[in-house]
Amino acid sequence: MMQKTRGLLRAAAGALAIVLVHPAMAQQEYPARSIRVIYPFAPGSGNDGIARVLSQRLTVAWGQAVVVDNRAGAGGTIGAEMVAKSAADGYTLLVSTAALAVNVTLFPKLPLRDLAPITQITSGGIAIVVHPSVPARNLKELLALAKARKDGLNFGSNGPGTTSHLAGVWLQQLSGLKFTHIPYKGGSAALTAVIGGEVEIAIQGSGSVQALIATNKLRGIAVTTLRKSRVLPDLPLVASVFPGFDVDNWVAMWAPVGTPPAIINKIHAEVVKSLQHADARPSFQVGDNQPVGSTPAEFAAHLSREIDKYAKIIKASGAKSDQ
Repeated sequence: MMQKTRGLLRAAAGALAIVLVHPAMAQQEYPARSIRVIYPFAPGSGNDGIARVLSQRLTVAWGQAVVVDNRAGAGGTIGAEMVAKSAADGYTLLVSTAALAVNVTLFPKLPLRDLAPITQITSGGIAIVVHPSVPARNLKELLALAKARKDGLNFGSNGPGTTSHLAGVWLQQLSGLKFTHIPYKGGSAALTAVIGGEVEIAIQGSGSVQALIATNKLRGIAVTTLRKSRVLPDLPLVASVFPGFDVDNWVAMWAPVGTPPAIINKIHAEVVKSLQHADARPSFQVGDNQPVGSTPAEFAAHLSREIDKYAKIIKASGAKSDQ
């Protein structure tokens, strides 16, 4: 009996040793095969290029193929759900946008909380622009114009429940003024509408409106992020009128919940290296993007604040997705 007991203790000790070294082993061996990065929007759309540049850098660094798989649909939730339900082994990752922080509220039955934050990759500037015929040259003048008009002003967005829509809703809530929302199928359609005078205001990526402002096809009013725009440095912050106003078209990376911390830390470390790489950094700064590379804990805290912020805006406005 004593010999049997000793044998069981040795077996238990061996099992415990395996458990204790498992994270280190996981970090050392990962990745041992190709990795799939789900980007939940169409190829060539939005920040698809960021996902591809990052995947290329990771391929070079690890000597394993890191392949972007576009799974568009339902405002980015189809691809996010695929990753949330994937094996938690680091071989299926998600690169998505601030839309995920919105979708947690718009799609409460989807397992979007079953995603482990890895890092915020970039911060993306957003600008409020108007058609040149609108007699306002800054945010205070725009708000005064909306107040003076019986029916207020209208603004075009990329669609119901998008960050461009919720930025307009939040501005309306803070100002107490009336803005009529005109939803479009994507940013290109919304920009076309404001250039053509179909709507008075649009809220779009700073990089996408830079040339249009320079050629007087649009007039810039303000930027919605807490940082000044690199490409539109003369535009003031909305936060200068409404402190704390911050709508940022950020891009980030997640893994399925349960992915070993050692693997998440290894991915994070390599992403940060990629963001600083001389050959890749300019690609992460296209438009008005800025590389970030926050830690998993920092991004988890930021994501929680973003989810809470958008949940309050959505609840107060009754906003719904068109999906």
